[in-house]
Amino acid sequence: MEKRKFWVFQRGDPKEETILRLDGPIAKESWFGDEVTPALFLSELESHPGDMTVWINSPGGDVFAASQIYTMLMDHKGKITVKIEGIAASAASVIAMAGGEVLMSPSSMMMIHNPETSAYGWKDEMEKALDILDEVKESIINAYELKTGLSRHKISRLMDDETWMNAKKAKELGFCDRLLFTGDDEEEEADEEAQEGMAFAARKMMSTVLNKISADAVLAKKEEEAGSDEKADNLEETGTKYKELTKRLELLRH
Repeated sequence: MEKRKFWVFQRGDPKEETILRLDGPIAKESWFGDEVTPALFLSELESHPGDMTVWINSPGGDVFAASQIYTMLMDHKGKITVKIEGIAASAASVIAMAGGEVLMSPSSMMMIHNPETSAYGWKDEMEKALDILDEVKESIINAYELKTGLSRHKISRLMDDETWMNAKKAKELGFCDRLLFTGDDEEEEADEEAQEGMAFAARKMMSTVLNKISADAVLAKKEEEAGSDEKADNLEETGTKYKELTKRLELLRH
């Protein structure tokens, strides 16, 4: 019986980039311990060289299947762009980390949590299962850390809490680079221009203040040298003598 695939490769024009769609549970029927399914996925991937956009809508599934797909995509020679259209939860979020750029629909979600399994047997066997889960968690953290730049402790806490992220939250934490359909690029460029404008305004204001202080200092020095009692009284009333102004000027410049 033909195996039911959760992936579809699409490419109309050979000159266009390939579309890979991952829909539904990852390896719903079989993957781990099965040489056929991973080999089939890899053969199809290798037959589509070049840039690729991976659309993900999956609640997760087999962590080992996700790990292998993640590795295959990371090793792919073309650029990998991931777009999350509905949900990338659990194991599917690991696959999403293979994107050189990860984009999420404004209405999509991402979820990360600790790995889980079922086990039975004696105490030693249970303890071994716990050790395996700890190591699986560390391997997942490796992928998240590489993409987000977050500390391992931070990622571990997020997984402990079973963290659900909307697109903006995922972007804030580094799991997502941009939002689809929102013109993020234009907004970021506008923000950068605004910051540059504010920096320029601040520099201009500082320059004006320094020039004003310098002019006041020169005037005060001339008045002191001229021995003008009236001007000296006025300067004393305001507490702005030449030496004080000069001192302030040097502090501002540094």
